[in-house]
Amino acid sequence: MRQPHHPEPDTPKEGQESVWDYPRPAIAEPTSRHITIEHRGTVIADTRSAWRTLETSHPPTYYIPPADVLTEYLRPNPRRSMCEWKGQARYWDLVIADKKLEAVAWSYADPTPAFAGIRDMFAFYPDPLDFCWVDGEVVTPQPGQFYGGWITSREAGPFKGIPGSQFW
Repeated sequence: MRQPHHPEPDTPKEGQESVWDYPRPAIAEPTSRHITIEHRGTVIADTRSAWRTLETSHPPTYYIPPADVLTEYLRPNPRRSMCEWKGQARYWDLVIADKKLEAVAWSYADPTPAFAGIRDMFAFYPDPLDFCWVDGEVVTPQPGQFYGGWITSREAGPFKGIPGSQFW
């Protein structure tokens, strides 16, 4: 069987982390980075108490405590998915002024023990939202539509999700 081709990692610049140095299996860790999400003129989330998940070839995904999210704008969505590291995710719609973004957020009510720190926290796909920031820098969504990583100038790729990366 042919092995998937992994690209040469970009050489990180000063102050950057290479996503190719992130672990596999994935991990979750607290971060003091300032995470902010705004949509339709409303700041949906604002925290310095997030956790981030790190996995080889992926930019970080940020999990925000419910106390730092305007949860009154979130509605349960029937979608579910299974992560080999974290367990079963449930999804949330964001509804502001009768405009709905379906399954834009997800959470883990009962994560695996290694991910207990993200229990009931919310992660958001950055792509459909108006603005997502990390320490004041606008985020670039991880390519590929499936993944929820947040790319900033602090991460060096290439990132899973680009064409040809399915089996990385």
